[in-house]
Amino acid sequence: MSVKFNMFRSMKLSYVIYCVGLLVLIADAKYQPNWESLDSRPLPDWYDKAKIGIFIHWGVFSVPSLTSEWFWFDWFYPDHNPKLHSQVVNYMNAAYKPGFSYQDFAKDFTAEFFNATEWTEIIEKSGAKYVVLTTKHHDGFALWPSKYSYSWNSVDIGPHRDIVGELANAIRNSTHKIHFGLYHSLYEWYNPVYVADRSSNFSTQLFVNNKLYPEMVELIETYRPEVFWSDGEAEALSSYWKSEEFLAWLYNDSPVSDVVVVNDRWGTETACKHGGFYSCADRYTPGSLQLHKWENAMTIDKNTWGYSRLSNVEDYLTTQELVDSVVQTVAFGGNILINIGPSKDGKIAPIFQERLVDLGKWLNINGEAIYETEPWKLCQNDTTTHSVWYTTKKNSSDIYAIMLRWPKDGFLHLSCPSLHLDKVYLLELRNVRITWTVSEGVITLKLPQKSMVDMNWGWAIKIRNGKHSHFNK
Repeated sequence: MSVKFNMFRSMKLSYVIYCVGLLVLIADAKYQPNWESLDSRPLPDWYDKAKIGIFIHWGVFSVPSLTSEWFWFDWFYPDHNPKLHSQVVNYMNAAYKPGFSYQDFAKDFTAEFFNATEWTEIIEKSGAKYVVLTTKHHDGFALWPSKYSYSWNSVDIGPHRDIVGELANAIRNSTHKIHFGLYHSLYEWYNPVYVADRSSNFSTQLFVNNKLYPEMVELIETYRPEVFWSDGEAEALSSYWKSEEFLAWLYNDSPVSDVVVVNDRWGTETACKHGGFYSCADRYTPGSLQLHKWENAMTIDKNTWGYSRLSNVEDYLTTQELVDSVVQTVAFGGNILINIGPSKDGKIAPIFQERLVDLGKWLNINGEAIYETEPWKLCQNDTTTHSVWYTTKKNSSDIYAIMLRWPKDGFLHLSCPSLHLDKVYLLELRNVRITWTVSEGVITLKLPQKSMVDMNWGWAIKIRNGKHSHFNK
């Protein structure tokens, strides 16, 4: 008996040692600086649950606010867009003395009305769950006291304020759970060190080693963003930018290693192929269910990302168009990043505020059909009624049919497969049951009187399935 007991104890001890060793190996596992390893990292689940973010483009380009964030490039690179180039040149000749430089705009980037708490309250009202602020666009101007952007940052010139820090603190003090994120451009159009690297066909990495890499580390360690949104990758491979080395550090050893998400703009070869979620191209809307998590980064002002004094009311998305974009993006499994551009003094224009507040009102009623949902794989857009989109929730038999247009006759026709209805109601009218009939595979819902609902722009219908339904298989 004692021999058997000792053998059992020895086996048990060996198993414990094995488990401890396995845990140590797992804890010591590191993502390697190559895309195969980096792409194996699971995307932190908070991001998919959040669905909606707010993008903020703000900087020195907000001073001229003519062709927005590409003003400097449009001014000095006529081949990019000849029409815009002529517009900028004519404007500068008429409004400014000869010799006025883009850098001279910085002193007028005053931000005197910038109030991070006010911005946060607007973001809260929108219903967004994360925010991404431009820290540095392609002009190289930093919205924080970067040690690597001496005299060309918002503390040394202009507002003399740490814009990134102020917004980070306000967002984190919010009673709402909003994730804080940062946009950062890899390249800087006219930085002489970057220009030298480009002139060598990127055989040197002076800009990356002495400016870019340490600057990104500085941002992460100082502000601890949960989103790091990279851009400006279009001129060089990821090997030049040292993207794989940076992401390995970010995933392994940075203070946000467990929670941070990144996009796919890390080199000329990476868009829609490597990174965390795929942003692919501006206003990316694939129009079908994707295998990889993606994001639609889009703008309320259809023509520009930064503030533009030339925009007219027809240049802005209507609330209906904004809600349409949110619903269609989420139904195909994407997140949506909705961009606004504050003016140089730090005010968010009333038309941006109105659109965001409207969206928030809609989400207060219908958010159950958006947040923490996933696409219903059996049917993404109804073939009978094209303004209806579907979502569901993991391990749930409930389906949300989001109706973006109210039918004139009050009857909604659905023809998606496997419908076995048990209970149907509008999220706005939870106590009013909707009746239905079935004929030749088409389900017809008799909606309540439209006068009974207050919400416009879209209505989420919750469909509870019958006991034998295979609705969500």
